[in-house]
Amino acid sequence: MSTEKPPVLVTGGAGYIGSHAVLALLDGGWPVAVIDNLSTGFKFAIPDGVPLYEGDIEDADLLARIFAEQGTQAVMHFAGSIIVPESVEDPLKYYHNNTVKSRALVEAVVKAGVPHFIFSSTAATYGIPEESPVREDTPKAPINPYGWSKLMTEQMLSDVAAAHDMNYCALRYFNVAGADPQARSGQSTAGATHLIKVAVEAALGQRESVSVFGTDYDTPDGTGVRDYIHVSDLAAAHVLALEELIANPDTSMTMNCGYGRGFSVLEVLDAVDRVTNMQINRVMAPRRAGDPDSLISDPSRIKATLPWKPKNADLEQIVTHALAWEQKLAEIRGNS
Repeated sequence: MSTEKPPVLVTGGAGYIGSHAVLALLDGGWPVAVIDNLSTGFKFAIPDGVPLYEGDIEDADLLARIFAEQGTQAVMHFAGSIIVPESVEDPLKYYHNNTVKSRALVEAVVKAGVPHFIFSSTAATYGIPEESPVREDTPKAPINPYGWSKLMTEQMLSDVAAAHDMNYCALRYFNVAGADPQARSGQSTAGATHLIKVAVEAALGQRESVSVFGTDYDTPDGTGVRDYIHVSDLAAAHVLALEELIANPDTSMTMNCGYGRGFSVLEVLDAVDRVTNMQINRVMAPRRAGDPDSLISDPSRIKATLPWKPKNADLEQIVTHALAWEQKLAEIRGNS
């Protein structure tokens, strides 16, 4: 059996999570190429030497050319829209970007005979689960178009894998945070809504305050509890999932990606205060529609299936890496 690693195409590889997957693949010695339309991604996030195809995953001719030029044997699919409130305001955008375009990508994968597919899914497929921690067999009941658009793609992959010579892994992320420990990439989107990024921006004086949405949840301190996972640990899970797909070509998987423990909004802000030795200005605000009290993963399945051992599961470490990236990002923007 060949030990040579097959070429991987990363869609959305100039974005937050996709760029970390590119780094994890490169660090592991995989040949990598990226397709990204740069609508929310950044060229600077793509390491030197990695081919970037600037274009859309709906472009069948471009995909066919990439697969031929790169000899692609696996696709990691991160391209898509991810802002939940926007999905409620503009559902057609989300069904187009996340579901219709995914369909076009999967069709191109089948046509080219690419055997392995890894999909960036989300805990939003569970909606407001009645149980926490959440298992993969917890009922799927999305409460917004973002969650539905991802769940539809999961169903599509299941059906396509049953009909064609392709296997897949759908990874349902919980709250992704932090940045590459070597500060090679991070969350770069202006106006991002991720709590840890927002809090770090406030600590650096880029925001006046951090809004705490809801203080009357059924949690120990009244604020929402979430399972925060370091983006580099998440990227590592994708590479291990790909190795598993290659080793077991008749098997497909759907797995949660989280640590199985949660922190409240106030606990996160306290951690940022400790790391920065500052006091962030907190503004108490009403609940946002559709926010569950607590959303924590049960990661039993991924830990039983893959040799996944998170290296960055400490909240203060997540904050420290996010802070270092935010400082580097200010330099990048200052020099451009």
